[in-house]
Amino acid sequence: MQEDLLHGAISCTAIVQYFLSNIQAQQHLNVFLSVYDKEALTQAIVVDQKIKNGKAGKLAGLIVGIKDVLAYKDHPLQAASKMLNGFYSQYTATAVQRLLDEDAIIIGRQNCDEFAMGSSNENSAFGSVLNAIDNNRVPGGSSGGSAVAVMADMCHVSLGSDTGGSVRQPAAFCGVLGLKPTYSRISRHGLVAFGSSFDCIGIFGNHVDDVALVLEQIAGADEFDSTVSQNVVSSYSNQLTETQKFSIAYIPETIENPALQPEIKATIEKKLGQLKEAGHQVEPVNFPLMDYCLPTYYILATAEASANLSRYDGVRYGHRSADAGDLTQLYKQSRTECFGGEVKRRILLGTYILSASYYDTYYAKAQKVRRLIREQTKALFQKYDILIMPTTPTTAFPLGKNTDDPMAMYLADIYSVHANVAGIPGISVPCGVDHQGLPIGLQLLADDFEEGKLLAFADFLMKLKGDV
Repeated sequence: MQEDLLHGAISCTAIVQYFLSNIQAQQHLNVFLSVYDKEALTQAIVVDQKIKNGKAGKLAGLIVGIKDVLAYKDHPLQAASKMLNGFYSQYTATAVQRLLDEDAIIIGRQNCDEFAMGSSNENSAFGSVLNAIDNNRVPGGSSGGSAVAVMADMCHVSLGSDTGGSVRQPAAFCGVLGLKPTYSRISRHGLVAFGSSFDCIGIFGNHVDDVALVLEQIAGADEFDSTVSQNVVSSYSNQLTETQKFSIAYIPETIENPALQPEIKATIEKKLGQLKEAGHQVEPVNFPLMDYCLPTYYILATAEASANLSRYDGVRYGHRSADAGDLTQLYKQSRTECFGGEVKRRILLGTYILSASYYDTYYAKAQKVRRLIREQTKALFQKYDILIMPTTPTTAFPLGKNTDDPMAMYLADIYSVHANVAGIPGISVPCGVDHQGLPIGLQLLADDFEEGKLLAFADFLMKLKGDV
């Protein structure tokens, strides 16, 4: 596309108009909470002129949507919650600013589960996002709007957030690429906090090249985030052409799990067979702590959510109850009136876990188990380049199916939380469809800061024997 822009075959303005037309035609999917149409068209004119003058940035012409948990100065930021009705961000997130600096255009903010808490995008204060393939099914969560926007051709790429699978799971349900980088690879400055030791900004796209190029621009050190890595950012887009034989591991229990949809199992087994035939080393590995990933994640993530969301107290910003008679009532009523059911559930769970009576029993123990999971995962990558497993146990499930069964909803994250608990990078790659035409996602994991290797293998896998 950039080649066409450079040679005048198309204009940035025409590209923006194309996406705005698609957004308008698919409003029923409930993807965008705000569309920055006039602003995007104005910026397109500027970028077109920069291209003519030979001064355009590396992302010139790239149209991007951002999940409603990323700050964009003087634009609404609500985390899909009534709690932040009317709130406009005072600054721009580092990742968003780095896109703008390279002449990408932000086309709007995208719907998501409230405060990024959910696996189906049914928890938004603005209503559910619908899957574009089947409007009666969920798109996955919490970054469902961001996934559908890429899936339904409303933007080139989207930025989402991944705390326990919130980029990879909707990517699998929507048949697009979804990358969660190594924890600390991308600055969290300007990302609404859910679980601070898990949160990662992730990238949705249809092409590995696009995802690699965006990661290359937004990753790296940032003076506004003391937790971000100082490691040098690789030229990921130039590493995709590297050819090598990979050593690949898989955990048999993840494939033999009775909860795994048979068609997903068959797809993974087929891919493993193809990789063997192509000359790659493919071996089963033992990972005895796999069953502890999900409970460890939900204990720690809810505890962190309870602490992070305590700032929404009706005092400094956000909703303030008009009926409170004293300070205690102000706290209670402000939070009761505007937090949704899932957010309340996680705050209550997290507060319980952090209480004096149960801190050592749950929180402290979970932290120890997390350390063991990370150590065991790191040991695995001493021998293997890539770990393959399902992204999700099923394809996209019907709207409303799990809303009254929190355990069933949480189990949708059974495969995705491992990467967040261990802090390693992961990507969901589309690998065919089931008998209902619903996309199947295959998850690839790699060692810390091995995004280059992960993206190169994802690109290879997508092209393997004609699969796209």
